Amino acid sequence: MNEQNSNSTAAANSRKGGTVLISGGSRGIGKAIALKLAAAGCNVAIAAKTAEAHPKLEGTIYTAAEEIEAAGGKALALQCDIRHEDQIAAAVAKTVETFGGIDMLVNNASAIHLAPTTDMEAKRFDLMHSINVRGTFLMCKHAIPYLKGGSNPHILNLSPPLNLNPKWFGAHLAYTMSKYGMSMVVLGLAEELKPFGIAANALWPQTTIATAAVQNLLGGDFLIQKSRTPQIVADAAFEILSRPAASCTGNFFIDETVLQQAGITDFSHYAVNPSEQLMQDIFIDE
Repeated sequence: MNEQNSNSTAAANSRKGGTVLISGGSRGIGKAIALKLAAAGCNVAIAAKTAEAHPKLEGTIYTAAEEIEAAGGKALALQCDIRHEDQIAAAVAKTVETFGGIDMLVNNASAIHLAPTTDMEAKRFDLMHSINVRGTFLMCKHAIPYLKGGSNPHILNLSPPLNLNPKWFGAHLAYTMSKYGMSMVVLGLAEELKPFGIAANALWPQTTIATAAVQNLLGGDFLIQKSRTPQIVADAAFEILSRPAASCTGNFFIDETVLQQAGITDFSHYAVNPSEQLMQDIFIDE
């Protein structure tokens, strides 16, 4: 085992407990991360919009909270639209009031609309930028004062590497700008928060992930069958959040690479359909 893996394993053993605030954690990748951390005994605050069942979207903040409790963690369901700063501030305050602090912030909430510039409605542009960029920035702003007092404090954004290949801009400029905005938050905060020992990192999947966005907006069942489950992202996120914050910051991680560094080489169990060829995710070059 190399030094990096040894450090990761040691840190993982110390990541028992702690408090995480996750945006968009009622389903998909966010919920998978929540359940992974809950199994390690963490307190998990879910900040998401869905408080009532939706015909096309699985789960609510309350059903997610029930699953978190069943997995071994303590849960806090927070109805929060991160487009509104007052709701962010209230969610952070309630998390601190309930659990005594914040050790990890996972910015998972995101909006997607893949369209060329001439087809991009202003309201969809505004939605992506108000959630992906502004919402992520403000979640960090309000959580940082408490992360400064946290144990092994981490910020983790579900955003891509800053890949300046023009094809990613030409394909869907508005969405690319918004997701790269989340990644620029990582780049800036990693430097800004170094004196406080707070890590800021990004995580992105190598392949498409079977989420509601993929099902409803991108490729339906066809793409779902060529995707991996959210569990691979959750396992990678856990590895990152378990590493020493002071020495693990400013990275743009890919889920496969993180798990390979942890000694995992067989990813077949993450596939929705192992007989299908996986679809590479956007922002990942060959």
